Amino acid sequence: MMQRWNRKRSPLHLLALLFIVFIASSILYNESSIRQINDDPNLDLQQRQHETSISSSAPNFSTAHPKPTPVELDRFTTCKSTLKYSGRRANWVDRHRVELDHKKEDLEECDVFSGKWVFDNSSYPLYNESHCPYMSDQLACHKHRSPDFGYQYWRWQPHNRNLKRWNVTEMWEKLRGKRLMFVGDSLNRGQWISMLCLLQSVIPTDKRSITPNAPLTIFRAEEYNATMEFLWAPLLVESNSDDPWKHADILVFNSYLWWRQGPVKLLWSSEQNGVCEELDGLGAMELAMEAWAKWVASNVDPLRKRVFFVTMSPTHLWSQEWEPGSEGNCYGEKTPIKDDGFWGSGSDLPTMRMVENVLSRLSSKVSVINITQLSEYRKDGHPSIYHEFWETLSPKQLSNPVSYSDCIHWCLPGVPDVWNELLFHFL
Repeated sequence: MMQRWNRKRSPLHLLALLFIVFIASSILYNESSIRQINDDPNLDLQQRQHETSISSSAPNFSTAHPKPTPVELDRFTTCKSTLKYSGRRANWVDRHRVELDHKKEDLEECDVFSGKWVFDNSSYPLYNESHCPYMSDQLACHKHRSPDFGYQYWRWQPHNRNLKRWNVTEMWEKLRGKRLMFVGDSLNRGQWISMLCLLQSVIPTDKRSITPNAPLTIFRAEEYNATMEFLWAPLLVESNSDDPWKHADILVFNSYLWWRQGPVKLLWSSEQNGVCEELDGLGAMELAMEAWAKWVASNVDPLRKRVFFVTMSPTHLWSQEWEPGSEGNCYGEKTPIKDDGFWGSGSDLPTMRMVENVLSRLSSKVSVINITQLSEYRKDGHPSIYHEFWETLSPKQLSNPVSYSDCIHWCLPGVPDVWNELLFHFL
């Protein structure tokens, strides 16, 4: 299967490369067929638990080793007296950056990404699955006869503060006159569908419309002169058009799982003979992220455009990681993981560190929605076997539900609704 980057209209022309994804095995992700990614379960989980997750802002400035106060260079300053030059090196001070660093310290004191899941069947779910006309059969677990509805009733509770309470009218006012665009893979598409379901109920039927399912799908709300859009670009660098990116007011990006399918072959646009270079998934993702980051740095004015990056969505393919000695996966799971700080092999820490490093260079231009660990706890939130199948299952498969359980995507209502509550919190 090949994912090509359009040379003529690529939004990431700064690196000018074409990505061709080579699937090393028969494992394949696409929108019509789900396969499980068989990660190595024999990982050092104890080491994982001592690692830290992606931070949501610029690098921390430690107060343990204070640096000399930098000198501001301002050509409008009038000198009132002079001293002999001391040899100090002058630095430029970005006042805006200093203000952001103070904001960062405040945010760290009330980190909304660190917390626990609380059962709450009085406030949740935030919508009814059957009342959302945009629900995907890939995510409609209740419709496809899930015997357990408990996955709908969990609320994310940060440790040190409360998450901003979801308000449909307030969210629409934030979107008035704007284009909200989700750009990424099927997990990002699930978050977009979640947002549609969260917001569509207050828009009269004759005042809303949606384009046919396509690489770019657009929902329009006439009353608010607003759109909520999804652009299919699982590798970020293979978008077919730069126009949607450039003119959107709020962009929500993600990328992860497609880079875990095997080696990636790179065809550089300067190569005339079709000779490719092969690179591991992590290295190729880093190239793509750097190209994306350069696009953001060159095209995003944070006063006019908001950009969010959603961190990796974990998988739950190996139950032995949360229940030693077991041989299953997410199938049959009914409650979240209680182990605070749990990490499974569905969250790749080297990838997280790479993404953190790239995002840290963008300073105020990108806000990070760190969904990874809070989603790690939700082994119960996947469709498992309760979704639409686009191919006939064999008797052998049917006799072993674990073998065809979807432990990658998420049921709706469910975990992606919390991702959107976090987005609402930061807008």
